[in-house]
Amino acid sequence: MSTAGLDEFLQARPRLLRIAGRIAGNPHEAEELVQDVWLRWQRTDRTAVADPQAFLVTTVSRLAINLVQSARRRHETAAGSWLADDRIATSPDPCTAAERQEAYADAVRLLHERLSPAERATFVLREGFDYPYRQIAQTLRIATPNARQLVKRARDRLAQAV
Repeated sequence: MSTAGLDEFLQARPRLLRIAGRIAGNPHEAEELVQDVWLRWQRTDRTAVADPQAFLVTTVSRLAINLVQSARRRHETAAGSWLADDRIATSPDPCTAAERQEAYADAVRLLHERLSPAERATFVLREGFDYPYRQIAQTLRIATPNARQLVKRARDRLAQAV
């Protein structure tokens, strides 16, 4: 394995974890998805990859959507423990950190309750990472107007929840 491949993956890893976590909704599953991306990245002929970052983001997005849509996942009941964030508060005010953590947990829960996996993926990529619709469409292998429509539906559903 070349050092360039490792460096590219390590550079993308935090973003991949955020994307996988927001789509899958579970930090442990997000970590497993990123590990799967790493294995695929090792097996990939990187000379054929025009944009390594786009390849990695596309791969983790598709794997996360597949996970959420899988039959195993549809029949499981969420325990709710995934909402607890294990990270140590870095804010000087513990109340502010707790409020921020609670708001984040509520936002993620709302995404999972109100949006389909496709809507969630497009919404996260557009609103969370500011991807252009064209790139979202390429990543998810859908038409650009479909990506726009999915983001619009997601926004509408989330607005109704408020």
